[in-house]
Amino acid sequence: MKIAIYSRKSVFSEKGDSIENQIELCKNYCKNHLDIKNSEFYIYEDEGFSGKNINRPQFKKLIDDIKNNKIDILICYRLDRISRNVADFSSTLDLLQEYNVNFISIKEQFDTSSPMGRAMIYIASVFAQLERETIAERVKDNMLQLAKVGKWSGGQLPLGFISEKVTYTNEEMKNKSFSKLIPVKDELEIVKFIYTNYIQKGSIHNLVKELNNIGYKTKTGSNFELSGVKRILKNSLYVKSDESTHSYLKSKNYNVYGNPNGNGYLTYNKKTDKDNIIIAVASHKGIISSEDWLYVQKKFDENKEKVESISNRTGTGSNETLFSGLLKCGNCGSNMVIKYNTKNKDGKNYIYYTCSSKNKSFSKTKCDTPNLRAELVDSQLIRKIKTYNKDVILNVYNSKLNILLNSSNKNLLTSLNNQLSEKTNQIHNLIKEISLANEETLKELLRNEINNINSEINDIKSKINNTELIQNDIKNTIDNIKLLIKSFINFDKYFFDNDDINIKRNLLKNIIEEITFDYQNKNFNVKFFYIDNMYLDSTCESLDCYLYPS
Repeated sequence: MKIAIYSRKSVFSEKGDSIENQIELCKNYCKNHLDIKNSEFYIYEDEGFSGKNINRPQFKKLIDDIKNNKIDILICYRLDRISRNVADFSSTLDLLQEYNVNFISIKEQFDTSSPMGRAMIYIASVFAQLERETIAERVKDNMLQLAKVGKWSGGQLPLGFISEKVTYTNEEMKNKSFSKLIPVKDELEIVKFIYTNYIQKGSIHNLVKELNNIGYKTKTGSNFELSGVKRILKNSLYVKSDESTHSYLKSKNYNVYGNPNGNGYLTYNKKTDKDNIIIAVASHKGIISSEDWLYVQKKFDENKEKVESISNRTGTGSNETLFSGLLKCGNCGSNMVIKYNTKNKDGKNYIYYTCSSKNKSFSKTKCDTPNLRAELVDSQLIRKIKTYNKDVILNVYNSKLNILLNSSNKNLLTSLNNQLSEKTNQIHNLIKEISLANEETLKELLRNEINNINSEINDIKSKINNTELIQNDIKNTIDNIKLLIKSFINFDKYFFDNDDINIKRNLLKNIIEEITFDYQNKNFNVKFFYIDNMYLDSTCESLDCYLYPS
């Protein structure tokens, strides 16, 4: 009979939950409850891994051994050593049943050799996940209560405020604490300047320039950028709440709490759907009038509608560009992003690729790479890709694949596991010697020797884990290269015979790592995945006809 013992300990486990204790308890259970004559034990240890998923090296090895019919019984100390996730646990249990492997959890005394045991394990796993989700929900509810009464719930501090911890005694005479926002006068003056300037001039681009020219800095001491200024202008934290701001926020499907009283708002659950976002009147005073704040929001809403209208009307939105996300600026290394132009002399609306570094700084002193008409760049690059020598690239991939397939560390792993087994046997023999020894001096010498061997065992285990991680990396690379080979073989068929822009873009991203636009040499360098020092060069054709100023 082949018995697998699986043990897992996360970094947060209690000391009594150690790997060694789990294994020892499982072995004792086998001795007392199973017929282990002529049995083989296989030990799988995952130390420092959470039970939230099953992406663990030794657990994966266990699953492989089960699929290769090397295991008859799987035993663990406690149910959640396998997984804390019901779906993962259920799929594991299904796999065990498929390969006729019985599962025993000694803490709960569950055994899948009986129908009742299988049912009880499912029920216990459901309750384990329910308990975990209940704890998470309780934490979330506590945070929501903070937001609903306008207390700061943590996170990145906004410009104009610091947080201060407040301690109080509740009705049960227990000390409790919460954080509140404290205004920083100098920073709030910058916020007021941002709103006043935008309302007067209506240009965020020019506003960012002016902020940086004056020498104003963000909360972290950096220069201002477009995205950060937008967040300040849209943040309800700064507005003096009244009925009109309440109505506006509710019209955006936010959950709004508190009575409007001139204080600012706090927002919670920003990263979820709007239906789950809570905006509450806070305890700090607002500094921007509701009229000014709502005027700014109206301008943002109008600009958003205008961009969507242009995109829908002309078909030149970012969904129509093939190489967005792939192009990089050869001058500064930044990504080239999509930008709209609605003021061309011919009256047409175009989009073009622009260096994101220049877009952030609004100054050619940082990057002077010109903008590129996306439509013409896409057309030229596609013509070039159509003529590339596919066989040369496939030969490179096949060569890399052969090297990786022959670079297996299986022999090293076998050697390390043999060393581990040998050292473990040495410790067992030394323990026997201690039990037979009469002299305390001899016992102490044997204990010291055990400690030394334990240190060697830890080193070997570390090497095994590192080797397995390398093996996993090699396996992932092999899988990726196989996918690349398949993508290249089928590229022409699926790309040039397809009208779906999203499919075309995904096909390009499957084979191309990045494309660098080198303005000085007037060309594009196309770099494929996993291929070094091999580029598809494309000299710019009539470049000046589609370079646009910033």
